[in-house]
Amino acid sequence: MKKFLGLLFSGVFFAFSASADQSDITKIENYLNNITSLKADFVQMASNGGTAEGKIYIAKPSKIRMEYTAPEELLIVGNGDYIIYNDKELEQITNIDYKDIPATMILTEKIKIDGKKLKIVDLYKDAGQTTIIVEMPENKNVKPITLTFDNNPFRLKQWRVIDQQNIEVTVSLFNEEQDKELSESLFKFDRKSSKSSQKAGSRK
Repeated sequence: MKKFLGLLFSGVFFAFSASADQSDITKIENYLNNITSLKADFVQMASNGGTAEGKIYIAKPSKIRMEYTAPEELLIVGNGDYIIYNDKELEQITNIDYKDIPATMILTEKIKIDGKKLKIVDLYKDAGQTTIIVEMPENKNVKPITLTFDNNPFRLKQWRVIDQQNIEVTVSLFNEEQDKELSESLFKFDRKSSKSSQKAGSRK
């Protein structure tokens, strides 16, 4: 099953109002716009019962790497031009356009929730967490993404999407490190090296 970036609902319902909650929107925009890089462990859960874990690296703008730990044979690398999905078990490499995934809003350098390119559908808030559901009105092929933030300190903790097979995929972050220098090599995909490692694995 292909695994994409995703998140879990959390918090008590808080009625969304464009005027009353502008401060929350601004806080979210400022937080995401001020992130230059992110490194974290992640745990991924899917609505069909699938689970996985690994490490995620983000360097803005538009660079991402998700390394899945065994027994998963999966690597996702986004170099800023396109995202490479490498299924080592199937020996299959797929290129994915950034515009086709909701995670684009996390990776972009400047986020503006203006109701046009990005629109908040709902906002949930309690003392511990703030959760928003965001859609992209100009791209009907991309389903909404749900982002959950811890309130104190304010930081991104989870996201949820619905993948191409209509499976809800939730990613929770742990041991986050923000704004640390990350090697450019993390966001480069070596097809020859990947094929060599796949062949080596098949001989075990």
